[in-house]
Amino acid sequence: MHLATLRQRDGKHVDPDAISAFRGEFKGQALLPGDAGYEAARTIWNASIDKHPGLIARCTSASDVIRAVNFARANDLLVAVKSGGHNVAGRSLCDDGLVIDLSQMKHVSVDAETRTVYVQGGALLADIDRQTHLHGLAVPTGVVSGTGIAGLTLGGGVGFLVRKYGMTIDNLLSCEVVTANGDLVTASADSNADLFWGLRGGGGNFGIVTSFVFRAHPVKTVLSGLLLYPRADAREVLRHYRDFMKTAPEELTAYGALLSTPDGVPVVGMIVCYCGDVAEGERVLAPIRQFGTPVLDGIEPMPFPVMQSLIEQSFPDKSYNYWKSTFVKAIDDDTIDLLIEHAARTTSPLTSVIIEYYAGAPTRVEPTQTAFAHRAPQYNINLTAQWLDAAETDQHIGWTRALFDALRPQSTGAYLPNFFSDEVPDQAKVAFGANYARLAALKTKYDPTNFFSLNQNIKPMR
Repeated sequence: MHLATLRQRDGKHVDPDAISAFRGEFKGQALLPGDAGYEAARTIWNASIDKHPGLIARCTSASDVIRAVNFARANDLLVAVKSGGHNVAGRSLCDDGLVIDLSQMKHVSVDAETRTVYVQGGALLADIDRQTHLHGLAVPTGVVSGTGIAGLTLGGGVGFLVRKYGMTIDNLLSCEVVTANGDLVTASADSNADLFWGLRGGGGNFGIVTSFVFRAHPVKTVLSGLLLYPRADAREVLRHYRDFMKTAPEELTAYGALLSTPDGVPVVGMIVCYCGDVAEGERVLAPIRQFGTPVLDGIEPMPFPVMQSLIEQSFPDKSYNYWKSTFVKAIDDDTIDLLIEHAARTTSPLTSVIIEYYAGAPTRVEPTQTAFAHRAPQYNINLTAQWLDAAETDQHIGWTRALFDALRPQSTGAYLPNFFSDEVPDQAKVAFGANYARLAALKTKYDPTNFFSLNQNIKPMR
């Protein structure tokens, strides 16, 4: 039995006849509460998010997306857009409104001659890696293969190839976009260039991207893996990591981390990915691997898709998550000590503190060249609190906020939009920095009614 929960923004129920008409013309699955498949479709990996949409439209094509947008606009519905559902804040779901779900649109095709890759908007990183690897290529994306390509790209996209080949948006060539008016347009450097600029880091503010075209790079085998030390060595290991990365070649992307082993033992370590010649990588990585006495040296040549799935188990489905992120001016000794002190207080073995260094290809892009403005050669610190017992929620959120607040004196104030769990005042202005005014003007042009509002929201200019 269907529960009549689809409501307009003003709280009124949508006419059942209108719902029936939409379901009749929609080619994919239009799921109401009580339908088979509804519960699975409304569930995402972050157990902290528990929302009940009034209707989930699982699209099979751009035409389905257009139908769903037009239906939502005609009935004044709150709209959430889902690709992989990996956004930690749960913006891919909403209560009572419409979820436009692209997760069935996963086709990926590779043109090896031109090194370009066509990707539908519901594809996961694993879908892309699987197809590109067959041709000895890779697209710079994220670090967890279950992530949706759409949300990752629209927020910027950083991963294990970032220092050599740039952010995901730096390798984006064009997009097919459904606008708030239900129009299907192409955005590229030559067509709707203003929209293309905004999509590269401006989040889901300007439309639903039904497909992407990316530039790929010759990456097949990488020298990669985890290097772990006892937590007691954290100060020396993180200082060595910081100093080593100052002169490391751009083929090497390496993250430092305070984390725990799968059996719950606190450790400190690095996860590294060298995407150049393997023999040269062995020489480059020798000073890291010869430092101290690691409890695990898992660095070895491996297929790039294996590297992409290496930390998958660190982000299990159905765990509770609360994340924050901040760019910092420097990783000095005091900052390292602060991170170690706070990491020792966490009570969940799933929680980690991750230090990321992006100097290289991303920092050679001018801050105004894309909507993503934070291009300085700086460190980013991700605080990823995860736990399995809902009763522990307050303590883990409290831990994350306390460390985030303690980092404020060192913070630049900027952060990665995809790594932020909650809403704060002027969040969008901080997230988009000096590009915010231009983005607000773009929002006014393409979405003057703020139809796409469940994102790092940019308000239209009034």
